Amino acid sequence: MVQTRLVMKFGGTSVADMERIRRVARLVAAEVARGHQVAVVVSAMAGKTNEMVAWTDAGGRAAAGLPESDDEYDVVVASGEQVTAGLLAIVLRNMGLAARSWLGWQIPILTDDAHGKARIEDIPPDALIAAMDRGEIAVIAGFQGRTPEGRITTLGRGGSDTSAVAIAAAVQAVRCDIYTDVDGVYTTDPRIESRARRLARISYEEMLEMASLGAKVLQTRSVELAMSQRVPVRVLSSFIEPGDASDDTGTIVCDEEEIMEKRIVSGVAFSRDEAKVTLFGLPDTPGVSSKIFSCLAEANVNVDMIVQSKARTADHANMAFTVGRRDAQRALELMRAAQAEIGFEDVEVDADVAKVSVVGVGMRSHAGVAQSMFKALAEKGVNIQVISTSEIKISVLIDAAYTELAVRALHAAYGLDQL
Repeated sequence: MVQTRLVMKFGGTSVADMERIRRVARLVAAEVARGHQVAVVVSAMAGKTNEMVAWTDAGGRAAAGLPESDDEYDVVVASGEQVTAGLLAIVLRNMGLAARSWLGWQIPILTDDAHGKARIEDIPPDALIAAMDRGEIAVIAGFQGRTPEGRITTLGRGGSDTSAVAIAAAVQAVRCDIYTDVDGVYTTDPRIESRARRLARISYEEMLEMASLGAKVLQTRSVELAMSQRVPVRVLSSFIEPGDASDDTGTIVCDEEEIMEKRIVSGVAFSRDEAKVTLFGLPDTPGVSSKIFSCLAEANVNVDMIVQSKARTADHANMAFTVGRRDAQRALELMRAAQAEIGFEDVEVDADVAKVSVVGVGMRSHAGVAQSMFKALAEKGVNIQVISTSEIKISVLIDAAYTELAVRALHAAYGLDQL
């Protein structure tokens, strides 16, 4: 691995205006001064992508019934990153540094043709590596790529994180630094628990669980890619002073083996973007669950937590499952449309729920983690509606009104405020 290559990524709030772009340029210059060959991946300025999505709607895309996967939609929304990349390259040049902007098709970042949510398939790195070897700072427009046919694609919301990790893997960078508006990954949201602590290191598996469970620090796909390619990722604040970053700055996302002290629980995550769908009086016979979830899958409705219990009527059951809040109405309509075929008696949707989870690789080798969770919630009078588990996480569905109380109780129960 080439030890001097570094990828730096800056999100929308970090490049929100020219003053912040100049700050980013100073951070980049500091890393160049340390001897790194630097590639910088940038997002669109804060709010610009939403503005351009609205423009596509105003242009008649939504009225015409065109899907978000429309290729011309990608042409429009990818332009925000192009503006930021060009502006940052100009500022760097004005500072006397060699820099040029790169768009997704110029590198090229090759993707499939799933417009609006494309997946990266390959990044031939030769041109980019040659430019970096010449001492040139590569300023790359994140979030975008191109199909084999040459059409522009976008990677979905938060796709610049994925762009940065993929480029770090392609150029064999020593690390991918994700600069954001927080100074690392915390044991929980500091806005809810003031005693939350920044983690010096967190494993890929833990970060992936926390990202999928509601933590907004990194995009889930970027963590998946970092884990598969074994790219170390550092999360740190874009408001740090240039030259102040050290090995102790931010949070490193890395292999579990690189973490000396394994914590039983590393963090508490939560999501309010949940809705519970309950089917009453289901026939308790083989094939019923398949009909329910096939119906939802065909409509691209993602299901998370599932629990089934016996109903009062013999040979019948009740089933509850969760979906994203935005999919709740769609799930309700699908279930009502399939009621006669499935044979259940009634359906109910509750959108006033939240999912709270504890995550930690130490769960693999420690007993009593679930008992501690249930005891802490019971002592605060928090009722659990649904439970789901994996090897390194336990999630519970609770009334949304108790979200903050539950987060604080669990944070204290596992001693996370004492790290």
